[in-house]
Amino acid sequence: MRREEGYVPKISLAFLPPLAEVQPLVFARALPLQPDALTRLAAAVERPGIHLGVWPDGNGLQVWGTTHTIPPFCFVVEVVAPGLLVLKHRPRHESRKFVNVAVLEGDRVKIVDERASLVPDCPELVTSMIGFDTRAEDGALNVLVQLALSMRRHGRGGTLLVVPSETSAWQHSIVHPIAYAVQPPFTGLADLVCDHRAARPDHDWLDALSRAVDALAGLTAVDGATVITNKYELLAFGVKIRPRDGGAPVAELVVTEPVEGSVAVRVDPGSLGGTRHLSAAQFAMDQPDALALVASQDGRFTIFAWSPCENAVHAYRVEALLL
Repeated sequence: MRREEGYVPKISLAFLPPLAEVQPLVFARALPLQPDALTRLAAAVERPGIHLGVWPDGNGLQVWGTTHTIPPFCFVVEVVAPGLLVLKHRPRHESRKFVNVAVLEGDRVKIVDERASLVPDCPELVTSMIGFDTRAEDGALNVLVQLALSMRRHGRGGTLLVVPSETSAWQHSIVHPIAYAVQPPFTGLADLVCDHRAARPDHDWLDALSRAVDALAGLTAVDGATVITNKYELLAFGVKIRPRDGGAPVAELVVTEPVEGSVAVRVDPGSLGGTRHLSAAQFAMDQPDALALVASQDGRFTIFAWSPCENAVHAYRVEALLL
């Protein structure tokens, strides 16, 4: 809740000793784990990938220095915003992403429920975000998760439609002409994913992937939706969604959040958000083989998918997994 020269501290605390394998930067004198010390230090460690190492000594918990290396299952507390803390860990050595365990926002606590991935028809994207998916295309690389993170990070809101690569049926749910159609489909991100499957990725490849993900996610900031295939080929952006000819408007949504204590509820589509959410829900109903990812300007993130078991569009509120 403190400020340093008007800036909000954003830090990551990792509970581990300064072992040689984490390549520690060790302070000559450890700092107390106190707000004043952390606030002054925050400007030096706010960039992604830098963690303050915390470990007890005879005087209680102390900040011994910094590290870029986090071993699997190391307890990490990230200060995302004033009063907003995320508890997380890295599930395995080869994984580049962290798995959220709980979110503390003011006096509210949301504990991620790993059983949420057992919901019938749950998309693999959601199970991968939860971090307990063994079926995902690659435990160390899930491009849609990275796209969701980047969409949320640009803060402008946006919609990403993921459609099957072998059909053009999605065009029946789009207003024509398309202002920003891409012909032929742009395969920059798709080519990088193929390179990853062909050879072990290196730092240059990881940097290229990050740039490609951010570039594609940036297109979602344009008014309208961005369309990619399930092979990550870019087809269009800035598209307007419309109901399919002869189809009915979406009348009801099933809404869940993958946190403990959450129950599925059926709601009117208009109660979930504005035009962006309503059009994404309509697209998911008219194109049952597609996914619609919606980022709100306020940080909410929703994945819409058709659920045959529910016979309705299922809206997964997943912002707790993306912090």
